[in-house]
Amino acid sequence: MDDKSINLALQGGGAHGAFTWGVLDRLLDEHWLDIAAVSGASAGALNGAALKAGLGAHSGRAGREAARRNLDALWTQVGEMSDNRVIRWMQSLMPMPRGVQRWTQMVSPAAWLDNLTRIFSPYDYGPLYNNPLGPLLRELPYPDFACPNGPALFIAATNVRTGRVRVFTGQHATPDAVMASACLPTLFQAVEIPDPETGQIEAYWDGGYAANPALFPMYGARYPRDLLIVALNPLMRDVLPRTPVEIADRVNEISFNSSLMGQLRAVNFVKRLFAEGRVESSGMKNVLVHLIDDDALMNDLTARTKLMPGPGMLATMKTAGQVAADRFLTDHADKLNVSDSFDLSQLFPAVSFD
Repeated sequence: MDDKSINLALQGGGAHGAFTWGVLDRLLDEHWLDIAAVSGASAGALNGAALKAGLGAHSGRAGREAARRNLDALWTQVGEMSDNRVIRWMQSLMPMPRGVQRWTQMVSPAAWLDNLTRIFSPYDYGPLYNNPLGPLLRELPYPDFACPNGPALFIAATNVRTGRVRVFTGQHATPDAVMASACLPTLFQAVEIPDPETGQIEAYWDGGYAANPALFPMYGARYPRDLLIVALNPLMRDVLPRTPVEIADRVNEISFNSSLMGQLRAVNFVKRLFAEGRVESSGMKNVLVHLIDDDALMNDLTARTKLMPGPGMLATMKTAGQVAADRFLTDHADKLNVSDSFDLSQLFPAVSFD
């Protein structure tokens, strides 16, 4: 296989991001495949930062192994937090009678945590509050997300004051930026980071609200045309949600897909202009779109499983990601740097307003 270069767009989805872990693990096997840039939001930012720091730490095969080691360490720690630290952390902040503790052990941890977030705010914890992602990110084998080597990294977070996306890159791609991108406001206090232009301290929430992930930073001429999206939220659900939980889950999926769909609609519009010969190639970039997903798997899961799955669940998601990436490479590797492998017209049929 000839050497090829791509950009990665990694969607957020909480612990479902272990699917992306598997995708990246499989892609790292292909030494002909160069990753020029990676953009992520929420769990996608966690994966993207771990990948970039590993690839930037060493060159060639050593860099790929460093990236794999970083990703393995990241998700191993997430699994341990899901089983132990997060539960103990929540219980220490909100002591419960022994009978209630026994009851919580009989139901899904994600279920009771979800219910607690409807009653308690992260700001209720006072000086006991601690974001467990901070130590996790800083203790990775390769924690330098701003290193000058490796792929460009773009981390999306949502500015709480303005509601707009901020993309952290270069020297600003810090652990705090990744924490901001993964800051669900019902679980974590907003992450405060100075704005380099104004000096004002700004608060940030999960990047998935404003860009899940941000595609536009990779439209620059320095990056390849190919955009490989790793999707975690199902685009389609054929079964009508009827129960309160099913309805809430679908609302969650639609909300966290909306920013990506908006960006893809713009990409599709530009591609139509190119197809109709209505733009000069020097003025715009005709992006080649590729997609790795597993809607069948994601349709079997719920928004609650994004919160606190155990190691077994994470391992299952990783394996599913490896299988999905392998299927993509088998079916579409020859299309990279040549043509689209995902037809956006499936999502956005042409509409005439004449």
